[in-house]
Parts: sequence; structure tokens; C-alpha cells
Amino acid sequence: MDQPHVIVLFGATGDLTRRKLLPGLLRLSEAGLLSESRIIGTSLEDLDTERFVKLAREACEGVTDEFAADLRYVPQSAGPAALAAEVAAAEHDLSEECGVPVADIGRLHYLSVPPKAALDVIRQLDEAQLVERSRVIMEKPFGTDLRSAEKLNARVHQVFDESQIFRIDHFLGKEAAQNILAFRFANGLFEPIWNRNFIDHVQIDVPETLGLEGRTRFYESTGAFRDMVVTHLMQVLAFMAMEPPTSLAPGPISDEKLKVFRSMRPIEPHHVVRGQYAGYRGKEEVSDYSDTETFVALRIEIDNWRWAGVPFFLRTGKKLAEGARIISIAFKEPPLTMFPAGSNAGTQGPDHLTFDLADQSRMSLSFYGKRPGPGMKLEKLSMQFATHETTSAGSVLEAYERLIYDAMRGDHTLFTTADGVETLWEKSQPLLDNPPPVRTYAPGSWGPNAIHQLIAPHAWRLPFERSWRDPNRAGE
Repeated sequence: MDQPHVIVLFGATGDLTRRKLLPGLLRLSEAGLLSESRIIGTSLEDLDTERFVKLAREACEGVTDEFAADLRYVPQSAGPAALAAEVAAAEHDLSEECGVPVADIGRLHYLSVPPKAALDVIRQLDEAQLVERSRVIMEKPFGTDLRSAEKLNARVHQVFDESQIFRIDHFLGKEAAQNILAFRFANGLFEPIWNRNFIDHVQIDVPETLGLEGRTRFYESTGAFRDMVVTHLMQVLAFMAMEPPTSLAPGPISDEKLKVFRSMRPIEPHHVVRGQYAGYRGKEEVSDYSDTETFVALRIEIDNWRWAGVPFFLRTGKKLAEGARIISIAFKEPPLTMFPAGSNAGTQGPDHLTFDLADQSRMSLSFYGKRPGPGMKLEKLSMQFATHETTSAGSVLEAYERLIYDAMRGDHTLFTTADGVETLWEKSQPLLDNPPPVRTYAPGSWGPNAIHQLIAPHAWRLPFERSWRDPNRAGE
């Protein structure tokens, strides 16, 4: 990417900026994917540029003097005019350094702020006349229901065109999530069986071991469904379920994702299990009678020709037994009566194709094979692939790095549209209007016991009965 950019980080002293955004920008710079740029931080804290550079050095390992020289800081208390002046100065410097007109310098605004503060930032950008030539990245959640999402989109559209807005979902920035598209549409082996005739059910499972210490105020206004399902798991589901787009361009992919959302049946409360881990209530501004879910599992049905009758089971929660991010596809089992008693045929469940969306992305295909030796004894085998085992492992971008890079290039492929967000809230309204009661679960468990009735007669894929292959162990 050759276009110089001025990047404005709102919420520049916050946790996300320290953990992901500044390290991500540094990595893009080191990888040669970030052309000449200036990074301007702004937040409520009354810092100067020198102290912001110190913050960046504390947040990132290996901050070079060149990268530090590109950092600037303007406190929010200085007002829109001061921010506009700093951006203008940065653009003037870049124009002279790169020999390009100011009009050819891009602007990227990253809103790393709470949802309630997003509209204030949008208004500030408007007052500072920083809308032209700009793209704006907005963090989740995008509203809390259909009405609030429509209102939020309408207000943002008063200032920015939809083509300038990038609603970020870091799950789709992961290498493994994008590999779903390559796996499905580049291989004649799998696309013909990617439908209700061959697939029995699908699981999208994102348990987390962390609790909500320090985040309970935020969670009390959202809960697991709003925080994780609408913004993350549904987007991954769309990649899994979409029809082949006419091309891998942003427009066709967004169109096919929207068709999936429109084909979803409204989420009925009896298809949902809500949970809350023991010890959540009564602490850190949480009521003794809080009804906020820290766990949710649900059944999604897509009523179209490809997926009718195939249930999609989604699960996520805090303080669970393991941290993982998997998609597991269970294939329908063939007739097994030909196999003799004691052969183990069918005893270890259906064949599975599993995508691991962790930072080290992996895929696994499990199937039955004959155990060597006399007689017909079957056992579950697997073929596995891991990105970090390939020669291109060093080229993998972390999710935020990729998404920032894509937004600077104007690529909407991995971002969410206004229509997509509003459609998901519309399908969620029956659940939001009449949520089932929360059930208590023990920290370190897999959630309330009711999840087993939800998925019956199937079983949850996690915990795995087999571990991922370790390439460092001999003989495997």
C-alpha cells in the first residue's frame, strides 16, 4: 500500500490500544505494509506526545525510534480545533516527505471507545472537518437491539457514508476464519457436500476461561448474547453457511452473508440456554438479583435450500473449563449394519471437520479407519493441518493487524454492514423480548446442564476426545 495515512486513535490510552492497536501498527510498519504515516493518539487523559511515546514503548516490545517519531498526542480537552490542527500538520509533513498532494493522503479514525461515546467522537470528527478522505473503524457492539442499531446507524450516516464505515469483528480477521472461504470454494472435494444432504449439524463453540473482573459494569448493559453472539459468532456462521459469491470482493461477500441472516428463523427463547457463573452477583456494581447472562448456548436454524433441517449450535461463556474457538461440522453417518458386532463402527460419533480459530489456526478431519491386525476393528483417525507448520507461518497477521490494513485499503470484505447488523437484531428480537431465566453454573465447568438437552440427540464437541497432533513428538 503506497498511500500515506494519518491514523487517529480515539481512546489512545485504553486497554485495547495498549494490547492490540499500537502493537499491531508497529507490526504492520515492520512488515512493510504500512507506508509513510503519522499516528495521532487522543483520549480523556491529559498527556503530551512525550508521555504517549513512553506509553507506546511500555505497551510494545521493540519500538524503534522511527516508529516513535511518527507518534503524536492531543488530549480531548483541547477540543476539535486542536485535533484538526494536528492532523493538518501531520498531512503537511507527509506531503513534503512523500512528494504527494495533501488530497492524496488517507485518514483512518479508530474509535477504541465505549459504545455510548462513539456518537460523541463522530460529532467531534464532523466539527473538526475530518470526514473528507476518511475511513472510520467502529468497535462492537453496534446497538443493543433493532431500534438502537437503526438509530445508531442513522446518526452515523448523517456524517459518514456507509462506504467509509468499518464495523470491526476481530474474529473474521483471523487467518482460520478466512481459510473457511478458501477451503470451501477452492476445493472440489468439499463444496459438493457442504449442504443438508451430507451435514448433520454444526457447532460454533467459543468458551473462555476468564471472568469479568473489572468489566462488570459493561457486561451488565450487554451480556454474553449481545457481546459475543450477534457480533462474533453470527459472523463466523455466515462464512460457514453462505452461498458461493460471484467473486471474493467485498460487495458480493456482504450480499451472501446478508442472505444467510435473512434466511435465519427468528431465535425462539426455548432454543436458548442462558447461564451465570456462581459468584458473579453482588460484586463490582452487580445486583444480588442480576439477570445478566455470562453464558449462552443456542440453536440457530437457517431456512433455505442448502441448510433446511441442519441445526447450528452456538455456545460461549466466561469462566468455563477451557478457552477455545472452534467450528465443528458433523457429517451424516452411513448405514453401518454391514460391520460385525464389536467392530467399533459408529461408537465414536460421526466424522467431523474442525476449524480451530485460535491464533495458531488449525484444521482437522476425523474419520473411521481399520485398525491394523486381524479382523475388522475400526478406530477414529484424523488428518490435521496447522498454519504454524507451513513455510509461510511468518506472514500470518494478527486479526487487528489485518483488519486495520484492510480498512486503510478500503476493503470491506471482513467487516459488517448496517443491513447485516440490523437484520441480526431483527432475528434476535423474540429472545430479547422474552429471555429464558439464567441458570447458575460452576466456574470451570462447561455451563449449565441444560445445554445437553438443547443439543440432544447430539453431543457437544468440546471437550475434545482427541488432542491436536504435536509435530514435535516423534512417531506421530
